[in-house]
Amino acid sequence: MNFKEAQGPIFGYCRGIGSRPGKGLSVQENLAMAPQTQQSTSGQSNNPLIFVSALSYAHPGAEQPALRDLHFEVRRGEIFGLLGPSGAGKSTLQRILTRQIRRFETGSVSSLGRDIKDWGHDYFERIGVGFELPNHYLRLTGKENLEFFASLYASTTAPPERLLEMVGLEDAAGRRVADFSKGMMVRLNFARALLHDPELVFLDEPTTGLDPTSARRIKTIISDLKTAGKTIILTTHNMHDADELCDRVGFIVAGAMNTLDAPENLKARYGERRVEVVAEVEGKKAIKNFPLDGLGDNEDFRKFLSTHAIRTIHSQEASLEKVFAKVTGVTLGPEGGAA
Repeated sequence: MNFKEAQGPIFGYCRGIGSRPGKGLSVQENLAMAPQTQQSTSGQSNNPLIFVSALSYAHPGAEQPALRDLHFEVRRGEIFGLLGPSGAGKSTLQRILTRQIRRFETGSVSSLGRDIKDWGHDYFERIGVGFELPNHYLRLTGKENLEFFASLYASTTAPPERLLEMVGLEDAAGRRVADFSKGMMVRLNFARALLHDPELVFLDEPTTGLDPTSARRIKTIISDLKTAGKTIILTTHNMHDADELCDRVGFIVAGAMNTLDAPENLKARYGERRVEVVAEVEGKKAIKNFPLDGLGDNEDFRKFLSTHAIRTIHSQEASLEKVFAKVTGVTLGPEGGAA
């Protein structure tokens, strides 16, 4: 069974369709069969699903606050990225939004149409959480882990076999999790977050520790979740993933979020539109940059091309990582810490 065939029945089943959908149906086809109780999947709603105002928080005994006067909203149906180095406050914010931290000093937070402090255990029936560090029962198999966690929900859950197949773990369903690699545990963790078809999904570093093929599989599922109308909050220091997946991103450094916009808008605002030309000049490598705007009418550019042996020409649009460093003054290391 290929990815699309595996994925369709999962979401159709979870949405409570009267009869189980046929094999091979896409996510969109299954949603079309289901009662339309949520917004259309064609786009985002202007009605915020999460609203945060003047939020500050300090861990007990800490001298400095972990979060400082945060103001932002998450729109229904979007992928919203929380970006920043390790220790910036991203995970603390996620713990507040998922009600793992229930008391905060100042500010207000509403989620799914209600003040987050007013939610009870029913909140967890409507959200899914993929933690950065997998936490499974190591003596149980992959399938047994999903069956156990499914038993904690009052709502209908997806068949464990389908979820395992979706993330490429079907052959490990009967293997003890203690024998899983780190990447396999990360994928099982991701599958567990989707057990009960949540409308709001929190994902903390969902591709960390994965090989390129598995990372691509997970990112494809995340994109399909958005297409199916889900709202996703992606917490990461991986700027490439955020640029590829997110509709909007917020930069968090030292507990503050001073920049929030779509990745393309940020790159256009802070990036440098230029072309780098590498040529051979008098037997040596020479690099020259030209403005991208008006390039066709640039006489210096034309002359350089016509008088030198050109090796390469590349546009040099800013990456989200470079924009982050320029805006915040922080360069991220390979493990997410400030370099």
